[in-house]
Amino acid sequence: MTRKKILTLLTDFGLQDIYVGVMKGVIASINPDIHVIDLTHQIPAQNIVAARFCLLNAYTFFPENTVHVAVVDPGVGSQRRGIAIQYDRGFLVGADNGLFSGVLAQSAVIAAVELTNSDYWRVANPSHTFHGRDIFAPVGAHLANGVALKKLGKTIDPDSLVQLSLPELTINEREIIGCIQYIDRFGNLITNISAESIEGKFWSVIVKEQEISCGKTYSDVEIGKIIALVGSHSWIEIAVRNGSAREKLQIDWGEQVIVRILT
Repeated sequence: MTRKKILTLLTDFGLQDIYVGVMKGVIASINPDIHVIDLTHQIPAQNIVAARFCLLNAYTFFPENTVHVAVVDPGVGSQRRGIAIQYDRGFLVGADNGLFSGVLAQSAVIAAVELTNSDYWRVANPSHTFHGRDIFAPVGAHLANGVALKKLGKTIDPDSLVQLSLPELTINEREIIGCIQYIDRFGNLITNISAESIEGKFWSVIVKEQEISCGKTYSDVEIGKIIALVGSHSWIEIAVRNGSAREKLQIDWGEQVIVRILT
């Protein structure tokens, strides 16, 4: 039995407008049998850091040769490159703005191209404001159909791809200094400090000079209380039971977080 081709979509387009539906229409026009899966279309507008986090925490759940089309592209129409990447689990398609840097920090690049061959675009003269429709969606569909990466454009050096770097972790015996890398719709504050770094240890989190005790589940504290725990994504997060840690602590993207190692 032939496995159905899978293509995922991740954007900051939301669902109020027609943009996502139009991209799906373009994909279906190339091959209606491609299985399109929506990762999310609720990335905060133009927030490449959030998009990076979401794709990083999603891609391992898909079978090999999945095509991930990600369009959070504040530089659309500028000189930034449109790219397609073959990595060791499949393909990535989007703008060269660092969105893919999280995935590529974990996975080996096999090859990368700049999308210069308009034969695989929707039209030869794409919109200056909607490359998701005119370039990235059709290129993703062609890749899912088995078109070779090298046909899509000129080969580029993987080392030239834009890197989106978070502040580096500072680690010593007593503490780990990181930052908030993502805030979900519940207001949970997700850090860039991994579960692996505190495995087998007792720890707490300090943010804005407030120390927060750790637990295993949200229900380990009373409603409205703050807790630090390891989320399902395997990153340390700060949460408020039945509330928003973002609102309670007045914390935003990129703010410093310290994990204190107690034993």
